[in-house]
Amino acid sequence: MTTSSHLHALLLLSAALAGCGGGSGSTTASSQAGAASPASSPNAANSPGAGTPSGGAVSSTAVPVPQSNTPNVQPIAVSTAPGLTRNMLTTSVTVCQPGTGNCATIDNIQVDTGSNGLRILASALPASLSLAAVSSGSGVTGECAVFGGGYAWGAVRNADVRMAGQLAASMPIQLIADPTLPNVPTDCAGSGPSMLTVASLRANGILGVGLFSADCGSGCVNTALPRWYYSCDATGACLASAQALAQQVTNPVSRFALDNNGVVIDLPAIADAGAASVSGSLIFGIGTQANNTLGGASVVKANQATGYVVTSSAGQTYTLSYLDSGSNALFFNSSQLPQCGYWYCPSSTQTASASIVGTDGASNTVSFAIGNSRALFASSNNAFNNLAGIAGNSFGWGLPFFFGRRVYTAIASRATSAGPGPYYAF
Repeated sequence: MTTSSHLHALLLLSAALAGCGGGSGSTTASSQAGAASPASSPNAANSPGAGTPSGGAVSSTAVPVPQSNTPNVQPIAVSTAPGLTRNMLTTSVTVCQPGTGNCATIDNIQVDTGSNGLRILASALPASLSLAAVSSGSGVTGECAVFGGGYAWGAVRNADVRMAGQLAASMPIQLIADPTLPNVPTDCAGSGPSMLTVASLRANGILGVGLFSADCGSGCVNTALPRWYYSCDATGACLASAQALAQQVTNPVSRFALDNNGVVIDLPAIADAGAASVSGSLIFGIGTQANNTLGGASVVKANQATGYVVTSSAGQTYTLSYLDSGSNALFFNSSQLPQCGYWYCPSSTQTASASIVGTDGASNTVSFAIGNSRALFASSNNAFNNLAGIAGNSFGWGLPFFFGRRVYTAIASRATSAGPGPYYAF
């Protein structure tokens, strides 16, 4: 997914990808067959300074990483999703009233390395689970999460978030379509279609476990940026407002006591024809336990302000490039491949290669496949390693890239065995 800052996009219109840096599916008729829910990409380019990591200067020297002996493996899966959405990677997340045992486990939450923060549909929470609002002056904080294909509006509330034995205590999450804030600000509503239901979000929520701790970052701390945070009064009227870093929607992993410097997504390889379902692991921490060491993985350092890396392929250089489990396909620009709507559809599977380059110049060459989208969508399978769609000036390494690899996403400024994030490794 990719939003307008380190958020990033849900259900990206492939046609609009050029400006968003990410991709998911289209919202045309073909979306029933292949559009994915949140499409992500790293931080945003639309909010000045939003991607600037907090926490002081970043050292390039590796430092000791706190070790953990606690459970850190969260089950993840690709299976049937709303709207016949393909390549939708999901998990379950437990949310609680802070400091209590009043909890609910919400299924079908999309796992997204291209955004930061937990966002859950209000309709997915039981009425018995009341979460206190994050205040903004004398009112309630609202947030507009703008994605390439639309927006998610809702209140910011505090919750304990539990996954795999880990606790992120009393942290801000976004409750999408919170009935307390029924009036969507005009500038937010003008961002595109609303994504406020399961049918439009294609999931019950989004678990953003990307490169940054907070979704907007320093750009929102002192400035009221449009289409970000709002102060809403008792009548439901909302005005754009600045938002303190501690009250921004937060990447839950960054709030864990341990295993808090990033994540590993481990998915098995699948056949080119696809698979009906795939099960894997979301592993918390990098170099903190025996199951999340980097081993021989190649590190690709991301831009500290935007999260982007560079991809070079077929004579083109994409400076807006990212690795994104929330994007349901590989998205790039090619004049050589046949197109079927927003998707590539060569008569037979094609192979290609590309170099992914980090900010330090280190390069990693990878090969990838492009299948016939019509044939893939016509099958009963839900997971594909070769689904590819059209983008403009960006290259999105969506979920197909993750099959058969261990992909690491390191959080900015957090110490790891390979130095501080932000970086990807695979």
